[in-house]
Amino acid sequence: MVYSFISIKKFSDEPYSKILGYPKATNRQIRSRINELEKLKIKSISLIGPTTLGNLAILGKGYVGVVVLAKKGSKQVALKIRRTDSQRNEMKNEATLLKLVNTVNVGPKMFVASKNFLVMEYLEGIKIIEWVNLLEGKGSAKKLKSTIRKILEDCYRLDQIGFDHGELSNISKHVIIGKTKSTLIDFESSSTKRRPSNVTSVTQAIFIGSGIAKKTQKIYKNPSKEKIIKILKQYKQEKTRESFEKLLKILKL
Repeated sequence: MVYSFISIKKFSDEPYSKILGYPKATNRQIRSRINELEKLKIKSISLIGPTTLGNLAILGKGYVGVVVLAKKGSKQVALKIRRTDSQRNEMKNEATLLKLVNTVNVGPKMFVASKNFLVMEYLEGIKIIEWVNLLEGKGSAKKLKSTIRKILEDCYRLDQIGFDHGELSNISKHVIIGKTKSTLIDFESSSTKRRPSNVTSVTQAIFIGSGIAKKTQKIYKNPSKEKIIKILKQYKQEKTRESFEKLLKILKL
């Protein structure tokens, strides 16, 4: 898709400056951030996406930052901008975590980071809840199963490296389904110090929770909650490929 981009020089003025220094920044902070973007070779930003800041469209907003579509050279990228009220002092820790998940082919590719910015692969797609809503009428069980399996495989790989995403129980905000790729996103609450529960969290969110679970049930008949919980307990204790395969079998994936 072709998007229109605005030069970052224009982001020193309202209303665009609101994005670079959300929720509140001084002129000096904004100028400093524009210099930082120039060093990262970010030339322009496109105001598109399902979320809004004021009346400006963006890709997403979280506790740590806001995400927009940007251009690094001629390449479209996702740019995460640290909020001025964030409890995180910089973005480099999140960049390190993203690099780690990239080693097992999970998440958007991490390109470069600085104090206030994280530049990563832009994945065009929609959130999983919207995708399931679109599938619901068509009842495409095969498509749903292959996508869920791919997400669970990603979660299994994270479990194996002792990495916990931290927010997968709220799956609707943290999985993007694209035309060519579905992936976990937003690793700002992740940790390698907690016991990982990625497979468990996603399985519960998709098959036992309320929102998506009710919709997947309409597309294909899921096993009983009791069966799923039993096999999840086993997986939780062992975290082996064998116990993971048993889980996939129970889930008919």
